[in-house]
Amino acid sequence: MALVFIFFLFYSSLLLIAININNGVQASHHAYRNLQVSNINNKYEVNNQPYRTGYHFQPPKNWINGPLVYKGIYHLFYQYNPKGAVWGNIVWAHSTSTDLVNWTPHEAAIYPSIPSDINGCWSGSATILPSGKPAILYTGIDPNNNQVQNLAVPKNLSDPYLIEWVKSAQNPLMAPTSMNKINGSSFRDPTTAWFGPDKKWRVIVGSKIDRKGMAILYTSDDFITWTQSKTPLHSVEGNGMWECPDFFPVDSANKLGLDTTVISGPGIKYVLKASLDDTKHEYYTVGDYDSVRNIYIPNEGSIESDSGLRYDYGKYYASKTFFDSVKQRRILLGWINESSSVATDVKKGWSGVHDIPRHIWLDKSGKQLIQWPVVEIEKLRRGPVKIPRKSLKAGSLVKIPGVTAEQADVEVSFKVTDLEKAEILEENPNPQLLCSQKPATIKGKLGPFGLLTLASKDLKEYTAIFFRIFKTQQNNKYKVLMCSDQSRSSLNEDNDKTNYGAFVDVDPVREQLSLRSLIDHSIVESFGGGGKTCITARVYPTLAIGKDSALFVFNNGTQNIQITSLKAWSMKSAKLN
Repeated sequence: MALVFIFFLFYSSLLLIAININNGVQASHHAYRNLQVSNINNKYEVNNQPYRTGYHFQPPKNWINGPLVYKGIYHLFYQYNPKGAVWGNIVWAHSTSTDLVNWTPHEAAIYPSIPSDINGCWSGSATILPSGKPAILYTGIDPNNNQVQNLAVPKNLSDPYLIEWVKSAQNPLMAPTSMNKINGSSFRDPTTAWFGPDKKWRVIVGSKIDRKGMAILYTSDDFITWTQSKTPLHSVEGNGMWECPDFFPVDSANKLGLDTTVISGPGIKYVLKASLDDTKHEYYTVGDYDSVRNIYIPNEGSIESDSGLRYDYGKYYASKTFFDSVKQRRILLGWINESSSVATDVKKGWSGVHDIPRHIWLDKSGKQLIQWPVVEIEKLRRGPVKIPRKSLKAGSLVKIPGVTAEQADVEVSFKVTDLEKAEILEENPNPQLLCSQKPATIKGKLGPFGLLTLASKDLKEYTAIFFRIFKTQQNNKYKVLMCSDQSRSSLNEDNDKTNYGAFVDVDPVREQLSLRSLIDHSIVESFGGGGKTCITARVYPTLAIGKDSALFVFNNGTQNIQITSLKAWSMKSAKLN
């Protein structure tokens, strides 16, 4: 019997600037119609650009943001502009992989061809029907520029590469009407559907009413005829439009993933994620699903905004998870958007990259998710370098030798002993603001200490990922801040060089502080506290390029820090289309 498992990731555009389009409908996707021709015309130019990634997925050229697995083959279906490096002309491009690392391109799978998607094929998700057939629900843009939901299925189920897809004659299956009063410009990104105890399918679609973000719930007996529920699965005042919602079960007892068909059971919790169109940030909550009333209830004390829990506190948006039934895990993928200007994107001929797929599970505390790069990425490691346990003196900078610093994987653990010397932290600080006020150059007591990545030889350029340890005023407990400091990442001032930060839920009294960074030319994906806090940086150095890039471990605090373990590897390039 063939193994059948599926994941599907689709991202809404992130060049999301509100514009008025036909018939007074407002959309949040800015199609740069005067910039639709790529300047990249040959393979030599593409392969010799210093910012192109070695092992993060991206096509040879043009704009992407945004993947399916069937009969043991992973299918990455992603939104793609075949005509330029900015958002517009969106089709569903298609690549396949057997390992989530190396990818082979195919022809576009879905493209505008019927009235209900004639103006664009936007985000969606896939579901495996009981027959084993994959079914894709996706957002189409109709002749009136309304967002509607469509269905497509494979033409040939015996083809493991799923080259051809057929659209339903009943499309659109869900649409705004005068009766349901759904906002036609804010109705998109259907999720993976799930089967309820009443034998009905359920699916949610992102939307809003005024400033209330919501997940509109639909039910169906046959996956064709869908009925809107009287109430949404969940909604939050003040959030604005919810893009790319995701809803899935997790097991509080172990790291194993769960299919969406698992509704309830001992230790089963649910995660609801929303991508906020207004802020271009995501957030998620952990809670419970009432399958009878069809509502989601977040855990008490949950922060339902991007000030709460996020998958990633840096350049990361429009993510989607899937259940890998072969390896019994849930995988998260997201889109890393650009920090360069639109003009620069057009000049270099491409825009948008995917993150490394992440295995996610519920932390033993039940409060948050843990994320870690899929183990398959480790097959690219070569030439391991180890630095023995040593004291990292106050104000010291230690080069990590023997690795290709522009394409590397590094893991380091720190032990802090002089915790009583921690600085006092004011009440309820904003961690990102704190990282901006205290970049790597600002000396503290316990920190900053961590990594300098993509560093030039003269240190005029570097991207710093580091920790600082504070003590809270109210209860004398320690608080660990993790920062990704882009302020000195490039001498090019046209780039977005925002500093990102978040607190890490670790106790430095009992635990070591761990940091892992995946470095790939213009990307630094970092995982703090064993994956409790993740921050992705998108940077474009002008000096720290190729062999002129270096990797350091540093301590700019006044107290010594102990390195308990440090391992680094050069990373081979993957096959990326």
